[in-house]
Amino acid sequence: MRCLALDIGERRTGIAIGEVLARPLTTLKRRSKDRDFAEIAELIREHQVDTLVVGLPLNMDGSMGFQAQRIVRYAEQLRQVLAEMVLDVDLVFWDERLTTEQAEQILIASGRNRRDRQARVDAVAAAAILQSYLDR
Repeated sequence: MRCLALDIGERRTGIAIGEVLARPLTTLKRRSKDRDFAEIAELIREHQVDTLVVGLPLNMDGSMGFQAQRIVRYAEQLRQVLAEMVLDVDLVFWDERLTTEQAEQILIASGRNRRDRQARVDAVAAAAILQSYLDR
């Protein structure tokens, strides 16, 4: 099972890949849904992904707020576009609470400067989401 994880934000989407161990792959600047979906589809093809893990930003009490609902709508639209492209991938939502903070701490501990941390935090957060999913 090869998985691709998405940490979808307002301006950027962090992306990680893995089978047993997750690793940060890239960060996409959000432009338009069409362009974002095309770039994600290309990564799915290139890496022969069969499971797409989407980070779901639940509230601390586990409920779905506005942001989580927005991510679900976005991911469902992505699923539809991928199906139209005949890309058969399972879509899984995974709790992403505190992964950005976890990613920040990992990058600080690795000695990354502030600018480098800002550039990599979304992909590292996606790797944290994916590793949590893979460990389940």
